[in-house]
Amino acid sequence: MVVKTKRFPKDGETVLGGKFIINQGGKGANQAVAAARLGANVTFIAKVGNDVFGKQTIEHLKNENIDTSLIKVDSTEASGVAIITVNEKGENNIVVASGANMQLLPSDLENIDKAILLADVIMLQLEIPMETVEFVAEKAKKLGKKVVLNPAPATKLSDKLLDGLYLITPNQSEAELLIGVEITDEDPLRRSADLLRLKGVKNVIFTLGEKGIFLSNVVSSQSFDPPRVQVVDTTAAGDIFNGALATAISNGKDWNDAIHFGMNAASISVTRMGAQASAPNSKEVEAFALALTTSNDKLEEISANSMGE
Repeated sequence: MVVKTKRFPKDGETVLGGKFIINQGGKGANQAVAAARLGANVTFIAKVGNDVFGKQTIEHLKNENIDTSLIKVDSTEASGVAIITVNEKGENNIVVASGANMQLLPSDLENIDKAILLADVIMLQLEIPMETVEFVAEKAKKLGKKVVLNPAPATKLSDKLLDGLYLITPNQSEAELLIGVEITDEDPLRRSADLLRLKGVKNVIFTLGEKGIFLSNVVSSQSFDPPRVQVVDTTAAGDIFNGALATAISNGKDWNDAIHFGMNAASISVTRMGAQASAPNSKEVEAFALALTTSNDKLEEISANSMGE
C-alpha cells in the first residue's frame, strides 16, 4: 500500500500525502513477476492468508503466467502486507507486516524436489523464516543448482547458508550488516566481497542504487555504471534487477551482459510508480538497450513514455 508525499514525516509528525495506490508486492513475488515478464518460466513458492489479499495475489500471479501450484494458504494468518511511503525524490521507506509469509516452514516444502530439479536458478529472499531459506538452499545445492540469495530484509547469515551459494546480491546497507564494514568507496567493496567469497560464495554482486553495480568473483572485480533516467519511484527496483539477472543467468548470458540486462530493467522500473506494476517486458528492455546505443534524446523519450504506462 503506497502513499506519495512531498517528504517523509519526522518522528511524531503527520503529513498530508498525495496519491494512494494498492499494488501487488513482496520481494519474492516482485522478482518472480520481473522474471516472468522477461520470458522466464517461473514457479513461485510462498504462503498467503485465506483473505482477499491472498486470493488476489494468486490470481495476479496466474495472470503473469507464473506456476502457483506450490503456493500454500494459511487459515490463521493474514497475508503479508507492506506500507510504503514515496517522497518527491522517488525515495521510499517501507514497513512490512509479514503475516503468512513467516508461516512458510520446511514442513510445507516436502514436495518441491521436482520444481528444484526443473529449475536453472533458485532465487531466495529473507521475507520467510531463515530455517526455510536454509532448508531450500541446502536441498538445491545438493542437487547442483545455482542458488541466488537476495539477503533482504537485512540480517546476519550463517556460514552454512553462505557456503556454496552461486550468487549473493545485497544492497549497500545489507552488505554493511553482513560484513560489519561501512562501505564508502571501492576498496571496502572489494574487501567485503572477498570476505563473502572466503565463506564460500562464488559470485558477489552489490547493488548500489544510482552508483550502479559491483561484481566480484574469481575472474574479476569491477563496477558497472547504471543508465541515467528520470526517477519517479524506486520501489522494487532491486527486485526487478534480481529477477532480470536471474533470467539472464538462466539464459546463459555472461556476467557483463547479465548485469547490463538487469540494470536496464531496473532503470525502466524507476520511471514508473509501483512494485510489480513497474516491471518491464523483454521488448521494453530491448528498446531501452537500443536507445542507450543511439542518443540520450531517445532514452529520455522512452523514459517519459514509460511513466505514462
